[in-house]
Amino acid sequence: MDWANRKVLSFRLSNTLDTSFCPEALEEVISRYWKPHIFNTDQGSQFTSEDFTGILMKNDIKISMDGRGRWIDNVFIERLWKSVKYEDVYLKAYNSISEATNGNSGLSPSTP
Repeated sequence: MDWANRKVLSFRLSNTLDTSFCPEALEEVISRYWKPHIFNTDQGSQFTSEDFTGILMKNDIKISMDGRGRWIDNVFIERLWKSVKYEDVYLKAYNSISEATNGNSGLSPSTP
């Protein structure tokens, strides 16, 4: 997310702690938009991996990581995920990552 305009520039879905999806999204942002001056994340293993931090360092992007339990440091992202959960995920009850990726819960339109 670009903090200046709150636009989501890239995202990936995963239900594992695999690190491959985060570098993919980062590379997409750098190639499609621009190279940010600072990149802020939490301290999840996806963001502390050598694959992810290596891309940041290779591109001279400053790394900013929130303190443990400091959700307020990344409040825009936390608010985005709250909106995604309450306005989509909880309402549609996806059964799988592929359903969520495609935006199809498998429920028919007549299902209450």
